Formats: sequence, structure tokens, C-alpha cells
Amino acid sequence: MALDMKPFDAKNAPKISDKDFEQLRDYIYNVCGIYFHSSKKYFLESRLARRMEGTGCKTHADYYQFVRSPATGRAELTKLLDEITTNETCFFRNMPQLNALENKFLPEIIGTKGKIGFKKLRIWSAGSSSGEEAYTMAMILLEKRAALLKDWIIEIVGTDINETVLAQAREGVYNSYSVRNTPDYYLKKYFKEEAPGRFVLSPEVKKLATFSQLNLYDDNKMLFMKSFDFIFCANVLIYFDTSSKSKVVQHFYNNLQPYGYFFVGQSESLHGVNDKFKTVHFPGGFTYNK
Repeated sequence: MALDMKPFDAKNAPKISDKDFEQLRDYIYNVCGIYFHSSKKYFLESRLARRMEGTGCKTHADYYQFVRSPATGRAELTKLLDEITTNETCFFRNMPQLNALENKFLPEIIGTKGKIGFKKLRIWSAGSSSGEEAYTMAMILLEKRAALLKDWIIEIVGTDINETVLAQAREGVYNSYSVRNTPDYYLKKYFKEEAPGRFVLSPEVKKLATFSQLNLYDDNKMLFMKSFDFIFCANVLIYFDTSSKSKVVQHFYNNLQPYGYFFVGQSESLHGVNDKFKTVHFPGGFTYNK
């Protein structure tokens, strides 16, 4: 997940007062942990303009009541979160991380679990966007099915707060920009270019991953995300403040297997957020384990 900071042309949109901005900003923060600094006031104003137009609300105060209403709030909140979050990702985005997964951490965990006869691998792509990260791992694991992962059950779970991108993930159709970093071997084997710039993912990749909506700030739902061997959460934590990060990262810690690994984005770190995780370095990057 990433915040879409592209401006929206809302020339006739009502200007948001400091009071309304703070009220709506705090509401969003309390719901999902995403915090809008005052410097992002125009961005939030422009996105609210879209939703106010869609709901017929004339003022920000009216919209605040609308999105909090028992009758209309739940459906509208989903649309609002879709509006303020969008996604910048691609297949095979972080190659040092993927190389370390394939050559070091995956064989290590397979060896650990294989000794106790538990042949099930669980991977979570948190903030999965339109599915590129989850499907990248699916392709890598499919290549291991003949030997390393023979007779293993593979579960890849992708979650995001944005319903629109989840629908795209389930469809499994991508453009040239999404596959720009995909090695030719994988592109030819697991995609079909139905038309110029339209790449359809193969069914065998799609069946390894499931996608569902999840608010990482939801304590109750996070309790059910248990027993993962690998958790990936790239470019999500940068949109939370320290308090929100600590809360979400603690959930990841609780839901990771004792021998598992937690991966964040290249520009992210848990420094000052969580001191329970240990840093594990690999060529070109690092990850965390318990």
C-alpha cells in the first residue's frame, strides 16, 4: 500500500477549514493509523472533494457525519480509504530481497519444518496492492515445486485496505509498467500477452494466492493472521506515525513463526519502533526475525 500523492484537479471543491481538516484527519487516523500531516491538507481536501461529490454532501462537516453514520458510514469508509490510498508496485520489485528469500531463507525454513514433518509454508503479503508482490513469490515457489517444495502445501495471503486494488489482484491482468522488472524467463512462462501491454497471469500462479481486505490497525482481525513463515510489508509503515507503527509491527511479531522472517521496504526500518525483532543482513539488504 502507498498513499497516492498525485494532485486532483478540484477547482470548484470547497476549501477545508483547519477544524474540519483536523476532525477528518483524526477520524482516518483512529480508523486505520494513516496520519496526514498539515502539509498534506490539500491532498486530503482534493480526495474528500471526490467523495463529497459522490455522496452529495455540501460541507466537510456534513461529510464527517455521513462517513460516521451507522446507516451509511461502513460503505462510505471503504470508498474513502480507496480514495486516499493507491498503489505503486511491480513484479520482482526488490531483487536482493527475493534472492535472499530464494537462496537463503526459504531453504532454511524448509529444512527446519521438514525435520518435524510439517510440510506447509505460509506467506503473508501485507499491503499487497494489486497482487504483484504475492504473485512474484508464487512464481518463485512454483519453480521449487519439483524438488525443494515437493509435496508441500503453499499458502500465500495478500491483504490490503483498498478494495479496488484487491479486485485487480484477483483478476490477475497487468500492464507493461507492472511487469517492467520481470525477468524474461518468468514473463514468458507465467504470462500471456493477450494484447500489446496487456499481460494475463497464468491460472497456476493465481491459485497459490488469495486476497482479502484487512485493516492492519484492526486488533481483532489481526489476531486471526497466525503462523506465518514469512511476512512482507513493503512501503506501508512509512505512512504511519511511530505509535501506529509500533502497534502494527507488534501484530506482525505476534503472527510470525519463531523461526520466521519479516521483510519491510528498502527505505524502511524498525529502529525506534520495535526492539523485539533482530536484524539479519544479506547481500543488498536486511530482514528481521525474532
